[in-house]
This record gives sequence, structure tokens and C-alpha cells, in this order.
Amino acid sequence: MPIDTNSISRRDFAKGLAFAGFSAMHSANADAAARAKEPLKLGIDNFSVRAMKWNDRQLIDYAVKLNVDVVFITDFFAFTSLDDRHLQEIRKVAADNGVEIYLGNWSICPTSVRFKKDWGTAEEHLQLGIRSARALGSPVFRVILGGSDDRLTDSGINARIDDTVKVLKACRNRAIDSGIKIAVENHAGDMHSLELVRLIEEAGKDWVGANLDSGNAASTLEDPLDSLENLGQYTIATSLRDVACWESPNGVTMQWTAIGDGMVDWQKYFTRFAELCPNIPVNIETISGSNRELPVRKEEFWKAWPSGQPKGYQAFLAMAKQGKPKLAYQHPEGSNREKSEQEYQRAQLERSIQYCRSIGLGRKT
Repeated sequence: MPIDTNSISRRDFAKGLAFAGFSAMHSANADAAARAKEPLKLGIDNFSVRAMKWNDRQLIDYAVKLNVDVVFITDFFAFTSLDDRHLQEIRKVAADNGVEIYLGNWSICPTSVRFKKDWGTAEEHLQLGIRSARALGSPVFRVILGGSDDRLTDSGINARIDDTVKVLKACRNRAIDSGIKIAVENHAGDMHSLELVRLIEEAGKDWVGANLDSGNAASTLEDPLDSLENLGQYTIATSLRDVACWESPNGVTMQWTAIGDGMVDWQKYFTRFAELCPNIPVNIETISGSNRELPVRKEEFWKAWPSGQPKGYQAFLAMAKQGKPKLAYQHPEGSNREKSEQEYQRAQLERSIQYCRSIGLGRKT
């Protein structure tokens, strides 16, 4: 019933407004608390099973089989067509099966060593991604700058960040008009988390965010928990995996692993993740089994880091001091290499999904 201001005092009317405001705020807080209690969405990144060479429909079928909430297709080549009609059909197939689609592809930095002209210029690539994401119903389009080699290019990683920001800004209106946010990944040793923060802030954090990759944090000398702390508030998509690190003759050796098989405290990680970005899906991207040494004890290594040791480096070293060496994966003797690689990749991903479910992730029973 509307309030009759003619029949009550001004003081009583103010009290009524205050109570209504308190009730609305209490209701909003209750809704937020209820949402916070929802489990984090659980998904798969198709790169986890890249050896399968599955197309879009096959990836959706696999997501249905695993009973996950999201399939993150991070490679255009998985689509049999990028025509809007086909993408809308794929969107319907996923929706009918209760699966959300997130979309991504590769470098949009025209001066990166990783940039390829498969999709035209950097701007044309980004525009295609925006259109495709809209057709698929993906809220984001994941991109990368490049890789660790970009740190050694002319003027270093800061110049590559500047070049990427220019491409992003050139497509800003198209992205905003389409309702698509651009998720830039901390990828393969290209950007430290704080360097990615700079890129996001300069491009515009209202429409550009982070695709958080926990495994790649080690490639930029970071503990994954520190990377989460720096990027969590900017995170709009994820590609997560575990990592093990240990001291080795030239510095630190790292190996990516299935979730739960490495050194990350995932209970702590996901508790903080739920506080920083509770509505963002946990998409698993396992790339397990190979060892990579970061020769931090060699002077030449630091040419890629002209400003010196990055923030969080000491925590990374402390993590490595606690680690123990792990053997790299070897294909079984006499096995079909392609088949064994496929089986290994599926096993690593499914092991990760099982672990995530055991600690309460995923909204499907």
C-alpha cells in the first residue's frame, strides 16, 4: 500500500523510508549470501584433451559425459564452421544439455612472436572472436598476448603490452555493443600477474579482464596463490591446473600436474577464489607430465627481467624449496604414442574433475 504523506508526520515518513531501505539492503545481503553459498561452477578447457582433436559437438558431448557446468573452447579450429548459423546451433545443443560455452583463441598482439595471421590482422581476429562469442552465448572471448620469448623482443614485454592495448581499444565499442568482455590470459611466461593488471587497467577494466591460469603463474616466478591475489578481482574466466616446483642445478624446475597432484593448497585457493570472483567458473586445463627448468641462477635468464626480480619471487623460491622432484611422463614402451597420449590427457583431466568434486566444486550432482 502506498504511504499517505498527508496523514503522517515528516519524522514518521523518514522513519518509514529508513526501514524500507534497511529491508531492501537486508534482502540484497541475504541474496548475496545465498549466492556465495552456491558451489563454484566447474568446467573443462578443451586444451586439456587436445590430442583427441574433437570438434565442437564432440566437446559438448564430453562435457555432458563428465557432468560439468561449462565447456571452454579455446581454439577456433575446434569449430566445424564460424558461421553465425552454425554457432547458434552449437549454442542450442549446449543449452539443451545444460552446458555453458566459453570461447577463446590465441594472440591478438601483432608484434608478438606467437601472433599468426590465420584470422587476419590482430583487430580482425579480435572482431571475429567478439562476433563468434556473441553467437555462441559466451560472456567472454579469451585471448593471449604471447609467450615468454616476447620478454626478449625489442623494448621487452612492456612494448608488447602497449601494442595489445592498442588493438583492444580499437575494438572497444564493438565488444561493449555486443555485450562481450575480453579475457586476457597470463600465458606461457609472457606477463607477470601485475603486468597483466597494467594491461587491463589501461585497456579498461569495465570490459577487459583476466583469464586466470594458475599453472602459468610459475612460469613468471609466482606462487599461484599470489597470482590469484593479484588477479582475482579482475578475473572473468579461468584455465586452472596444479604445479609442482623444486630446486635444481640451474634454478627451479617445474611440472604441471592434475589438480591435487601438485603443491597448490586448493582448499585455501578456492576459498579465496570464492571471495574474489564467486560467479566465475573453474575451468580445468591440464597440461601434465613434462618438466621445465627456469635457470634463475644464470645471469642470462634475467635478461628477460630487466627490472629485476618480480614481486612474489621470494615466495616462489620458498615454494620450490619445499618441493620434491617429479619424473616426467613417459609413454608406455611399445604403446601407440597417439593413443597413449589421448588416454593420458583424458585421465589427467578426469582426475582433476574428480578431485574438484571431492572438495565441493560443481553445481551438478
